Amino acid sequence: MGDPKGFLKVKRQSSKYRTVDERLKDYRDVVVRRDREASQEQASRCMDCGTPFCHWACPVGNYIPEWNDLAFHGKWDRALELLHASNNFPEITGRLCPALCEYSCVLGINDEPVTNRENELAIIEYGFEHGLIKPNLPKGATGKKVAVIGSGPAGLACAAQLNKAGHTVVVFERDEKAGGILRYGIPDFKLEKNIIDRRLAILEKEGIEFRTGINAGADISAEKLQKEFDAVCLCGGSRVPRELKIEGRDLKGVYFAMDYLIQSNQRVAGKQIPAGQLIDAKDKTVIVVGGGDTGSDCVGTARRQGAKNVIQIELLPKPSEDRTPE
Repeated sequence: MGDPKGFLKVKRQSSKYRTVDERLKDYRDVVVRRDREASQEQASRCMDCGTPFCHWACPVGNYIPEWNDLAFHGKWDRALELLHASNNFPEITGRLCPALCEYSCVLGINDEPVTNRENELAIIEYGFEHGLIKPNLPKGATGKKVAVIGSGPAGLACAAQLNKAGHTVVVFERDEKAGGILRYGIPDFKLEKNIIDRRLAILEKEGIEFRTGINAGADISAEKLQKEFDAVCLCGGSRVPRELKIEGRDLKGVYFAMDYLIQSNQRVAGKQIPAGQLIDAKDKTVIVVGGGDTGSDCVGTARRQGAKNVIQIELLPKPSEDRTPE
């Protein structure tokens, strides 16, 4: 722990959001990132608990207390090494993850939790800004060849790890560009696509091959994949929505969220959609069924497309804005 009384001296400071009027005019990131000095100060709030529940709650097992301490002391290079030891793409999770570490932060019992996710993002962006994120070529080759089906977050992480182990890796993606849900499902106002392209460029320089526009199982058979490769890793996402067997489901103007979001992301990237296939909320009253991340993405997209009115319906009660006593 850098400062034993840091959590008493420093109050939680999160990044700010651009004003609603401003951010509805474009698809750029809605967050105005705080500066590195603020992140360094915020890292001092970490108490380096004897039992770090943040580490326990993190799905990738990030060494959160350790790199918070390093960031507080300005040892950003070492913090970056430790962050990459458990996380392939901190620049993605630092923007998108639900920060389960913060919900389990011991400090959050009596105060506001440490801004772990933003500290993580500050560390990785320091690395990019200072040229520390470079292609890390395998130390040796195994002679084995592995096919990875799908280039979403699972496929990219799988490919990165296999490549580090010395295997020759080829990633197959059915869409025009790699990225999967990161590129086609998540709007730019949450994840600008240059963030993905920046990482993909590094993965390619590390020796990973990407073959896009190829639908595994259709354009290339399973038999051929098994013949050409020593192993095949299936990392495809779910593009099949959950059907609602209710009256009116098949009416005109009722769409699945992913169809809407994928097309919107394609349009933002410059793709021209034929008029007969266009899903556009401009001047329409839009109802979004579902209050999760996907529903929120649909709300934000519809507002940016110029919807006249947007109504969101959620089955569950509104969650508490504060941590529950339990």
